[in-house]
Formats: sequence, structure tokens, C-alpha cells
Amino acid sequence: MAATPPPLASPPASASLQPAPSPQLLTRIRSEYAEMPGLRLTLLQARRLWGLDILTCSSALATLESSGFLSRTRDGAYVLTSAERRSA
Repeated sequence: MAATPPPLASPPASASLQPAPSPQLLTRIRSEYAEMPGLRLTLLQARRLWGLDILTCSSALATLESSGFLSRTRDGAYVLTSAERRSA
């Protein structure tokens, strides 16, 4: 009797299918927020502003949020963190 192969392992929950944002894109977004410290954009607004697909935009904003450059408001808008606003 042949042994049954083990089930395929699913990718870890932390594995993301989102594309990694390019350094140029992150620099562009940082520049926009630095030039307009009061800028507050939802994911969909940011996607339209920068002409990005939803996955790339989401990944870029999440990267900037995890680095502490951006914060997310209760209504889901991305804004400069308080420390970044003071130094801008």
C-alpha cells in the first residue's frame, strides 16, 4: 500500500501576496506628505492620486505606516504621524 503524501502546507499568515513597493514610490509618497503636512487620504483616494493599483498602493501605505512615517485615523485615512508633522 502506497503512503499518502502529506498535505501541502499553506503559506504562513504573514506571507503577503502584495507587491513590494519600489523605493521610488515610497520617496514620492513621502514627498507629497512632506509638502502638504495636512494631507489625509484614504486608500482609494491615494490610489487615484498616484495612479496605482490597489495592491501596490496598499502595500506602500502599509510600509510607510509600519515605519512610523504615516498613521491611520479612525476613519481609515493616512496622515503624517505627529512627530513627522512637528519636524516638517
